[in-house]
Amino acid sequence: MRREDLGSLAMFLAVAEERNFTRAAARLGVSQSALSHSMRRLEAKLGLRLLTRTTRSVSPTVAGERLLETLRPALEEIDAKLSSLTEMRERPAGTIRITTSKHAARTVLWPAINRLTAENPDIEVELSVDAGLTDIVAERFDAGVRLGERLEKDMIAMPIGPKLRMAAVASPDYLAEHGTPQTPGDLAHHRCINLRFVSSGSLYVWEFEKNGRELKVKVEGQLVLNDVDLTIDAAIAGHGIAFMIEDHVAPQLADGRLVRVLDDWCEPFDGHYLYYPSRRQPSPAFSLLLDALRYRSVA
Repeated sequence: MRREDLGSLAMFLAVAEERNFTRAAARLGVSQSALSHSMRRLEAKLGLRLLTRTTRSVSPTVAGERLLETLRPALEEIDAKLSSLTEMRERPAGTIRITTSKHAARTVLWPAINRLTAENPDIEVELSVDAGLTDIVAERFDAGVRLGERLEKDMIAMPIGPKLRMAAVASPDYLAEHGTPQTPGDLAHHRCINLRFVSSGSLYVWEFEKNGRELKVKVEGQLVLNDVDLTIDAAIAGHGIAFMIEDHVAPQLADGRLVRVLDDWCEPFDGHYLYYPSRRQPSPAFSLLLDALRYRSVA
């Protein structure tokens, strides 16, 4: 096989995974025209149509899916071999791609990555902030960061932060006018600010726990938002009760703009974990990241 054929196969994999020529071209650092030309040349050489193209998306044909089944493990093995070569360098090097939630990126990942990249100039890190659950194998991420209760199966998982708590909060003016809920069931008589997940489109069901008793409550109100900062602003403005990780509202609770309610129904839960495929052999650069992120609890 000629060298350009290997390049075309790598380009096909990117297009098939991204299902979009624009995103695939950006990922590969090539022009869309060069990418399209390479795909046409590959299809002509094989005598098979590998991609079905529409005005909005691109998807693999049956032949394309079969080629993907062969390409993915082969290219993953090549990546692993190339990564292992970095052990021969005097300084660790390579690119680490991580998918993460916004909260984890700001509170856990960034402080560690800030130090890691300063101390290791040959290590590059790409963070993709996404509230949804990403298939890190299919999307070719080295690792993902999510809450412990949302971890994918068949992964090595490592805690990288302390336990977290949720907080139900409202403005003093709202509580003065509408009263303070004493139990999660009282929320049925209050205006609440709903959160819609961007990835699934579903509304977040508020989860409470007290003395081992768990309650899930569907709340109602005038507002449905999908941004934490907007939700905080809405709560401060008196639009109702909001429910989020307490770190987000610590400043507002401290200065009195928000008041916490149902505190005894918000017990700690597993915090952020970094997870990656169990079959993956960590590269020297990735091993440094693991050590930088490893959570060491303070006794």
